[in-house]
Amino acid sequence: MTFTPPWRMFRRMQDSAVAAAALIYAGAVAHAWRVLPGAPALKAELTLLFPGVFFALTLVACLVVPLLRGALSRHVWISFRTGFGQSVISVLAVIAVLAGAAGFIYWQTHAVASGGRYPAGVFSGYGAGIGLLLAQALLVRSLERDPVFRSQIEQR
Repeated sequence: MTFTPPWRMFRRMQDSAVAAAALIYAGAVAHAWRVLPGAPALKAELTLLFPGVFFALTLVACLVVPLLRGALSRHVWISFRTGFGQSVISVLAVIAVLAGAAGFIYWQTHAVASGGRYPAGVFSGYGAGIGLLLAQALLVRSLERDPVFRSQIEQR
């Protein structure tokens, strides 16, 4: 079975957003370890452990809690139906949002090196965001198996 080209582009966009967000996060963590003051244990907690917990909680909640799963599935379907991820403009919009989030993380990290507050929340928030993006990418696969949606995305 083959899916329509718009669906394949949409699915690819979802996967690319997860990959880009993860790479941006990895770069931000590497940068943080280089410039943030403090013991390695503190850096690990704030850039890996706590964000990992928020990532896992968000991912599990979006996939297991029926109300959240239904709302996110509807959001994914509506995003596809409105053409998201299928045009240059929507791809550039995603890149702009991810770049903005990356810029915010780097800005917060740089501020600490100049005597500012430690950026604990920014890493956890980005971890939760990656969990949400991964949940969306997984729900795309779930919609492919649903007979109601399958008839609308399969190539005839």
